[in-house]
This record gives sequence, structure tokens and C-alpha cells, in this order.
Amino acid sequence: MKFKSILLDESIVTRTMTRLSFEIVEKSNDLENVVLVGIRTRGVPLATQICDRIALSSGVQLPLGELDITLYRDDLSTVADLPVVSSSHIDFDINSKDVVLVDDVLYTGRTVRAAIDALFALGRPNTIKLAVLVDRGHRELPIRADFVGKNIPTSKREVVCVHCQEVDGKCDVELYELE
Repeated sequence: MKFKSILLDESIVTRTMTRLSFEIVEKSNDLENVVLVGIRTRGVPLATQICDRIALSSGVQLPLGELDITLYRDDLSTVADLPVVSSSHIDFDINSKDVVLVDDVLYTGRTVRAAIDALFALGRPNTIKLAVLVDRGHRELPIRADFVGKNIPTSKREVVCVHCQEVDGKCDVELYELE
């Protein structure tokens, strides 16, 4: 892959995450019924940031979980002979809850479909909403985000890489081109 540009620097990512947090609060009928679930890997630190910002602004500490979707992927056989499976950490009941799934980039929609399947294996939420830092288009499934940080149109030859301080040691969103 060849580096093309920085789409969002750390200050823009920070402002965008704050705005997403406020939107989730504004559009939630009952914040006490909302739970956040980050999709591994980078959805987890993004969900943590949202959780912290909501607690700061509203005083409500939302339950926060981590979801590993590896076994629910429809391309599992093409990803690796022995895929690395982490465990999900959701230590609260999702039945009748308003779940906000958090991920870094929305592209084809297949990751979100797998996450929804994984959630339904754990219970029956009242609603499932999706929050993403970047929506880059090119959907293959009828899935849309309810909360979008930035819409960034891309070509299929481009790759959007979100970097989180907790995972990558830096915070930004970069664009690469496949060679």
C-alpha cells in the first residue's frame, strides 16, 4: 500500500468523537437504557472515548463492552487457516437494551452484519444503532450508520486506516492506495 494523505489529524478526530458522543446523548430517549459495544479492534478504544465523554457531559456512566466478531464473519475461511479469536467482554445483559455498536470504518457492511449476529447470540436488544468514525461508502449490504463522524468518499482501490493511541501509538485517519 502506498500512503496518500492524512484525512483527519488528532485534533479533528478528538472533535469528531466529542460530536458523536453528543449526538448519541441527544438521540437517546432513555440514556439509562443505552449500552455501548465496541467492535474489536479499533471500535473498542473509540467506544471507550465515547463512554468517557458521555459520562463527563451527562454524568451517566454507560455500560461498555467489547465484541469479537471473528467467528461470525462470512469470509472466515478466506481470512486465515487458523483465525485468531479473542473473547468478547460484555458483562451486562443486552436484553431490552438500546445497543450502540461502535466501529472505526464502515465500508461493505459485512463487519456490522457479523457484529449484529454476535449480539443476537448474546440476547435480544431493544434496538441496535451504529456509530462509526468514518463512512467510506461502497456498501455490499443494506446497512447504514446512525451516527457518522465523517463521510469520506473513496475508491475501491483506496484503504482508510484509523489509528488509535491505545492500539497504534498515534491518533489519526490515513488514506492509502493499493498498489
